[in-house]
Amino acid sequence: MATKQPTDHSHFILPDLGEGVHEAELIKWRVSVGDTVKEHQTIAEMETDKALVEVPSPWAGVIQSLNGNEGDIINVGSILVNYDIGTSAADSPAETATGTDAPPDTGCVVGAVQDSMTVPASFARTTAEPETQSSEKASATPAVRRIAKEKNIDINAVTPTGRGGRVTASDIESHGTPATVVPIEPTPTAPLATRVSVPQEGVSERIPFRGIRRKIAEAMMHSINTTAHFQVMDEADVTQIDRKRKAISELIGRKLSMLPFVMTAVTKALKKHPAMNSTVDDFVEEILLHSNVHLGCAVDTDNGLMVPVIKNADALSPVQLADETTRLAKACRDRSIPREELSGGTFTISNVGSYGGMFSTPIINYPEVGILGVGRSKEQVLTKDGLGAKFFQRRRRHLW
Repeated sequence: MATKQPTDHSHFILPDLGEGVHEAELIKWRVSVGDTVKEHQTIAEMETDKALVEVPSPWAGVIQSLNGNEGDIINVGSILVNYDIGTSAADSPAETATGTDAPPDTGCVVGAVQDSMTVPASFARTTAEPETQSSEKASATPAVRRIAKEKNIDINAVTPTGRGGRVTASDIESHGTPATVVPIEPTPTAPLATRVSVPQEGVSERIPFRGIRRKIAEAMMHSINTTAHFQVMDEADVTQIDRKRKAISELIGRKLSMLPFVMTAVTKALKKHPAMNSTVDDFVEEILLHSNVHLGCAVDTDNGLMVPVIKNADALSPVQLADETTRLAKACRDRSIPREELSGGTFTISNVGSYGGMFSTPIINYPEVGILGVGRSKEQVLTKDGLGAKFFQRRRRHLW
């Protein structure tokens, strides 16, 4: 399938922004009505779940209308901009990209948009059909898939009733059962439509719950509902590592934090314990063990938590890891980080020690199978050999 932009260049249809999402928030218009724009000139800044994207004009022209206000959520496939092409332009403003005369829009990646662009399979946007129409992508947990196999039921033929279009165990049990046996009542869906009463008095500000913040909430809930979290906490003696850190810092002429040295230790540990350097593929019900360590590191930004990934971290030195961490953190905070550097992780580190924290309860970055929490290090006076023993000072750090 190919995305069809209008051959008369009368309007620009918002394509898939390369994020695999179907909508984006309009952050800022970079042009005004009446402006003459060049091909590939940025016309708007839009925010998806993960990145701030500059949207370029696919061709040169004069802006006739801007279809949206800053802060609006714009659906992929909607007309973003109309161009003044003369008298014929009056026919286009009220049209939508999903009209009956227009071919279906499968989305395309923002860039130099041609009249007809072939969409890469990885970016193709499917039509909004129920998940039961897909023969390959039924959404269900491994346990539910196992029940379907035991009952010799094609899970792709089962109508899902679970949250987010998931097939539940009850769906498997009721599949094929006549409707007269189990009456269908509207009550099961009522809780989803129920609005929780929220106090309205004293509200000083309303912040839209969307974009990065909503994505974080959804990802955390998915992880909690999908994985069994289990924590073990211990203290590590990092005295020697701290001495090495100080020596290297002095050698290179700049101060290094403890984090890149912890990262180096983690990559070595993951090499020895490959089961922890793995991800879960729910679709084929397999655990994938990875030969390389792609290390995620949680970064706090004004827009929420982001987890950039250092690819092949096991091949980098502590100094290189420090440089990569700094670069990725900066890219996250100014929203210039590309999508490829926010995905593909095999293990994640959450460092609350940089904020003076001793302990936290990190949530696994699913489909990874583990996460390491790192607290701040501190000097401790310890004893040896019981009463009358020698006292000595060591630097310790909580890990969990």
